[in-house]
Amino acid sequence: MIAFYGMGLLGSNFTRALLRRGERVQVWNRTPERARALEAEGAVTAPDPADAARGAERIHLALSDDAAVDDVLERARPGIGAGAIIVDHTTTSPSSTATRAARWTGRGIGFQHAPVFMGPQNALESTGVMLASGDRARFDALSPALSAMTGKLLYLGSEPERAAAFKLLGNTFLMFITSGLRDFFALGKALGIAPGDAASLFQFWNPGLTVPARIDRILAANFSAPSWELAMARKDARLVMEAARSSNVPLAAVPAIAEEMDRWIARGHAHDDWTVIAADATREP
Repeated sequence: MIAFYGMGLLGSNFTRALLRRGERVQVWNRTPERARALEAEGAVTAPDPADAARGAERIHLALSDDAAVDDVLERARPGIGAGAIIVDHTTTSPSSTATRAARWTGRGIGFQHAPVFMGPQNALESTGVMLASGDRARFDALSPALSAMTGKLLYLGSEPERAAAFKLLGNTFLMFITSGLRDFFALGKALGIAPGDAASLFQFWNPGLTVPARIDRILAANFSAPSWELAMARKDARLVMEAARSSNVPLAAVPAIAEEMDRWIARGHAHDDWTVIAADATREP
């Protein structure tokens, strides 16, 4: 039997997928109505976290943050049996994850952090990506069950906090993609280009294809043979900001990027490849 805490968009669809595979699932949620909504699909709702944990071989969580995870687990502790394993899918801080893993290991309860790059539909369809790190033997034992929940399961190493770190890395990149799209559409607005017309650019140009080459250049610190000089990139940033300013359209990301470009130009890198602005981030401290 499985206990699942957190019946938000992700947790509820994880639970539905588990039920459809024939698993017995006891669920708990701070807002009881969200848990009871799963009863029609076969879930058993529990009145409190400890009751949900009783008899469970695995205890899954998909909660909001570190504080919620610690609160719910402490409330569940009286019901957690010997041999049960905690599987936490919550996006949490690496340092808190390490502390949490040590705490529960010290109590004789296995703890597996397994954050995901998955939306609600991925959780329902068992697609997307699930990350994991920590004790290898525990991961290997859990791997069949976790693999059934996702399209790809990645083991990232023995440090229990490593999966949490990689989750934050991925979310950082997603934030920048969305921020970039925000400025992309804002510039289109300033230039009188309708959002749908602006979006059509990506039908024949895929900037994502340039990411591997840029990563290679940054990691190799190969900035002296530019494909796009920093000074020219800064000029284009100026043109973008001028166009937006002339129409009173605010930008979110480009001004900060331009400021970073200016810092590197002042350090003498105007004619290096513009990816030099990432150099400090990849150097050993």
